[in-house]
Amino acid sequence: MGIMGKVGGGFVDLSVIAWDNVIALMNLFAPKLKESEVVPRGAPGHRGSWPEYVPPKNGDSRSACPMLNAMANHGILPHDGKNITFTQLNQTVRQTFNFAASFCFFVPNFSARFLNKSYSADRFNLADLNMHAENAIEHDASLTRQDVALVPDQGKPDLGLVHDLLAEATGNMPNGTPLLTKSDLSRALAKRRADARKTNPQYTESRFHNLFGSANSSTMLTIFGGRVEDLRPMLVEERFADHWEPRILDRYGLTMAKFNWTVLPVERGVDVKKYQ
Repeated sequence: MGIMGKVGGGFVDLSVIAWDNVIALMNLFAPKLKESEVVPRGAPGHRGSWPEYVPPKNGDSRSACPMLNAMANHGILPHDGKNITFTQLNQTVRQTFNFAASFCFFVPNFSARFLNKSYSADRFNLADLNMHAENAIEHDASLTRQDVALVPDQGKPDLGLVHDLLAEATGNMPNGTPLLTKSDLSRALAKRRADARKTNPQYTESRFHNLFGSANSSTMLTIFGGRVEDLRPMLVEERFADHWEPRILDRYGLTMAKFNWTVLPVERGVDVKKYQ
């Protein structure tokens, strides 16, 4: 990307952040959505009625993101995970998970930029998002995937890592079912980073990727409310739990501003030295 492209990208990012802050303010004053009405009427998943789950077949394209894979497995995105437009990703993620419009533009637009594609004109496959680079989404020390240097196929979860993650839950729902907390996720990330440093000779780590790892954790705490009973099918099978709906009831969706109130405490709580 040339200098002008970077400048233009920076201006867009600043504009999206300003837009996001406006939405965050609107959410403060707007009435909350009613439970069972979070996914809009007419969209897949309305009132917890999700399309049939069909596991991926040989040749299907999948990413390192369980949520995107689940959307493909349920046919909300093309089941083969191919030829997806960035604008399609924007719309479907917003409807499915109740992220704010600003958030749903920012991430696909960022993805288009690191893939050197046009947000408005080009298409991508889910596996394209697995590109391992300094300023890309896929990163070492993932909580659900082995590092790409050890397992090149990032489209499938590592069930051992998923089990270890869910076993960290120390919280409890009112009905007694387990709940992941911020401290649980900070501890899981610290253990995972310490282990990845020991087992992966090509291990790389940056502030950007650490924050992205904590952002993935924040999604578990916000969109899924930390509920292990909902996270287990999502992380193991990449499937929506029966009758599941997003736990964010903000009328205009989860903003980046509110999201970061979870991301930053999770990252600050990571202490790798305890597990080295």
